[in-house]
Amino acid sequence: MSGLARETDAVNLGQGFPEWDGPQDIRERAAKAVIEGPNQYPPMRGIPALREAVAEHYGRHQGVELDWKTEVTVTSGATEALAAALLAVLQPGDEVVLFEPMYDSYLPMLRRAGATARFVCLRPPSWRVDPAELATAFTDRTRAVVLNTPLNPSASLIGAEDLALIAAQCVKHNCIAISDEVWEHCVFDGATHVSMLQAPGMRERTIKIGSAGKMFSMTGWKVGFACAAPKLTEVFARAHQFLTFTTPPHLQCAVAYGLAKPREHFDEMCAQLTRARDRLGLALKQEGFHVLPATGTYFSGVDLRASGIDMDDAAFAVRAVKECGVATIPFSAFYVRPPAASLVRLCFAKSDATLDQGVERLAKARRLMA
Repeated sequence: MSGLARETDAVNLGQGFPEWDGPQDIRERAAKAVIEGPNQYPPMRGIPALREAVAEHYGRHQGVELDWKTEVTVTSGATEALAAALLAVLQPGDEVVLFEPMYDSYLPMLRRAGATARFVCLRPPSWRVDPAELATAFTDRTRAVVLNTPLNPSASLIGAEDLALIAAQCVKHNCIAISDEVWEHCVFDGATHVSMLQAPGMRERTIKIGSAGKMFSMTGWKVGFACAAPKLTEVFARAHQFLTFTTPPHLQCAVAYGLAKPREHFDEMCAQLTRARDRLGLALKQEGFHVLPATGTYFSGVDLRASGIDMDDAAFAVRAVKECGVATIPFSAFYVRPPAASLVRLCFAKSDATLDQGVERLAKARRLMA
């Protein structure tokens, strides 16, 4: 969709990147570190300053206590951390539980590790876990579960009650949870992010993954971190060593500086995103669109059929970008077994002008296709 957006000079509400470029002081810290060095290989698990900063940050913001020396590994982005986690814990023939809709890299990466997937479907508008469906997905071959909270693309959170349901199955079947928490600072309306590390019985069997790119609106930096108990960290670090080995030291220095920012910095980021979400949502509703609740991430969902558009989401998305000049992402791209619902995802981490122009073009698409 981003390729089509470039080809057609469309407003891109599809791909999840902000139109602003991150805090200037963090960028200046990275520039200074490039000049002053060092610019040689940093430690494979990450520079001590960043690993300490990660542990301090999660202790301060989430009450998650970590030993930076034995429980934190720095990675070249969260996607690399996901790959390392899957390669670390899976063997050919293992099974992995995934929740649909899901971030698109999970399935190809676990297949590359020789595992097979079993799926649990989360359904709008609540996106809650069905206990019976969850129990059916786990078998004696289940080795891991991959979850994402806040969840891209649904913009929902997996709350403490549903995390406890998942945790109970992990404990019962002796499974590892790979918890993709990259949107942990993009949580709105007084909601609270709860880490899988905090779920009952999961402290020793969870790999928590975070992303500086998401925390600081600099998606191109590709600095991630994986946090896990010492035994899990050991096997994770071995996989990481033979993927990217390490991550640029100047970016690590700058992220360490950024993680020490006061809570007010992250609150203001959430407030900025909340304003953008509300601006987009209100304008879409005024144009007759049915907008789903968005409690986290950069994204909002639109129910096409409830908006009077009786079309497949992928067909709508292609026509909208080609004929009306606005890019969206069809939810069906995040499923192996797309449901009957017809939803599209919109990114609201954009300027007011982009959001307003996007709504104008979406309104044109609705008039054309309703």
